[in-house]
Amino acid sequence: MKCIRCKKKAVITLKRHNAAFCAECFLHYYRNQVLKNIQKNKMFKKDDRVLVVVSGGKDSMALWDVLAKEGYNVVAMYINLGIGEYSNRSQEVVENFAKKNNLPLIVKNIKEEFGLDIYKLSKTLKRSPCSVCGTIKRYLFNKVAYDNGFSVIATGHNLDDEAATLLGNILNWGESYLARQGPVLPQTHPKLIKKVKPLYTLTEKENMYYVLLNKIEFLHEECPYSVGARSILYKELLNELEEKSPGTKQRFLIGFLEKGKKHFKEVENIELKECKTCGHVTTTEECSFCRLTKVSNTVG
Repeated sequence: MKCIRCKKKAVITLKRHNAAFCAECFLHYYRNQVLKNIQKNKMFKKDDRVLVVVSGGKDSMALWDVLAKEGYNVVAMYINLGIGEYSNRSQEVVENFAKKNNLPLIVKNIKEEFGLDIYKLSKTLKRSPCSVCGTIKRYLFNKVAYDNGFSVIATGHNLDDEAATLLGNILNWGESYLARQGPVLPQTHPKLIKKVKPLYTLTEKENMYYVLLNKIEFLHEECPYSVGARSILYKELLNELEEKSPGTKQRFLIGFLEKGKKHFKEVENIELKECKTCGHVTTTEECSFCRLTKVSNTVG
């Protein structure tokens, strides 16, 4: 099979686009997709300070690399969630990449800095570890970005992630979530920083190809707490559909964003407040992160 762009021998096939690429042309396609997403959705400009959230996985490492190479003003942020050797290995991957490429990196450690233990909190509160983890990460993403003057937060969410999230929100008719789902979550409060997903049209496989072709080190293993998560089930179901009908995920997500999202509006206007403890944005008197911290102090 020949590359659709240069007619040399192809090494990568993308069934959903009915296309094949050589290594060089695939990287050209990948960069163009990212730049197109940024520009089309007005995510950020070259003079914006962008906080790139990294985990050590292929998606966030690909995002960090491509934005740095394209000349954007990016600083990466890694959160050590205290998940044993998994967190230690992922932090090592991120730190190695930053050092090798002379890129700025912010590291936060939830155990050392806040005394938080995801496993203990999930057991005490009878919530899934993913739920507790999500609360902590969302808070710290925003706090670090706000405290350090960043204008936007960028995450490595890909097409597979977004399609699975959309499926879950539709199955549960989460109207407020459907109203907010998209590649850009705009700033709705002075202390809430804009969030963007530049990789939302690229698949996990495409991100994998990118890091492999660029010889970027990444953590291959999944978080041990993610076993049994519904998002994984939704991804598996969508993968079956994609195998039988290439392009299903893209049609599903882009179709919703272009035709379906406008029909979902917030049932109520949510009143945003500032947490009485830390001063950051919440919908209640005290934010979820501060409540977690108090629970953590009681269970030790």
